[in-house]
Amino acid sequence: MLEKNLSGKEFKEFGYKIFENIGVQSKIYKLVVDSLVETSLRGVDSHGVRLIPHYANAAIIGRINKNPKFSFKKTGLSTGVLDANHGYGIAAGISAMEQALKLAKKCGIGAVAAKNSSHFGAAAIYSLLAAKKNMIGLTFTHADSLVFPYAANKPFLGTNPICFAAPCKGEEPFCLDIATTPISWNKLLIYKKDQKKLQKGWAANKYGKETIDPNIAVGLMPIAFYKGYGLSLMIEIFSSLLTGMSFGPHINPMYPLNKKKRFLGHFFIAIDIAKFEDVSVFKGRLRQMMNELRSLSPASGFDKVRVPGDPEKESYAIRSKAGIPISEYDLDNFIRILDELKINDKSIRQSFFSGK
Repeated sequence: MLEKNLSGKEFKEFGYKIFENIGVQSKIYKLVVDSLVETSLRGVDSHGVRLIPHYANAAIIGRINKNPKFSFKKTGLSTGVLDANHGYGIAAGISAMEQALKLAKKCGIGAVAAKNSSHFGAAAIYSLLAAKKNMIGLTFTHADSLVFPYAANKPFLGTNPICFAAPCKGEEPFCLDIATTPISWNKLLIYKKDQKKLQKGWAANKYGKETIDPNIAVGLMPIAFYKGYGLSLMIEIFSSLLTGMSFGPHINPMYPLNKKKRFLGHFFIAIDIAKFEDVSVFKGRLRQMMNELRSLSPASGFDKVRVPGDPEKESYAIRSKAGIPISEYDLDNFIRILDELKINDKSIRQSFFSGK
């Protein structure tokens, strides 16, 4: 399948023009597009720039509120709730984590629940925001009912990711960003489009039986059997019950796209390291621990030992220079929305149409 590389700058120019054209506030769409580009630069393609057409279409048909009014209510000394007013989840998530950081600066820890939100991209966006402020960031969200609970024969929970990020000395933050499934549903869709077989333990068919065929997969398996199921359920409680949002099978799915609001909830925690330990000491010791792990001899079949976040850092270094790879399928989606919106910007069209 044909693939080409485009720079982060080209994707930003494209994204800004798309969202501006459909009437989204600039302060909102710049957060959305910049975050999607950063996610793709870090190599997380399932949650990166390929979502721009989907996000744009969600606003066009009315699922997303193009001009939301976020409202934040402080509910305690270190707690609060942000109402996203059915706007873009990325912008809402950034606003919520920023509120959590303010609370943590004052109280040592800040916890903010976000409600009436939508898909918020990669959880790392928000935890890294905290880490770059010398705080620890924790992020939780729920998602479509696409995951089989341990021992069940139909899906109930979502991929329900958790992200933990912390600052370290001399390099970008440590960042663990994982779904409670072996892969995300967006990644499974990529395998389906590319007609690639799945790995064992990733997905199941309509009978709850494991399958490696993405064409008959109707749901994903939890990581580590009942342990992943339990972790996913914990995240569902944070994201659904503490926010008052729908849970499990009651969530309106991301696909197929329709006018129904998602009513998604997210939960953000910021911890001020300085309230527990000298920040420079913490960052230095974390770097030491990471380097000691990296210096371990690799097991047979592996080239080296990495710590969480290393593959993303490696990808960022490469893609910042070489550009972000885009498949022919996704490129066609980009071109299609340019045509639908009748955007004739020469520089954008030259980038996306060359070679087509």
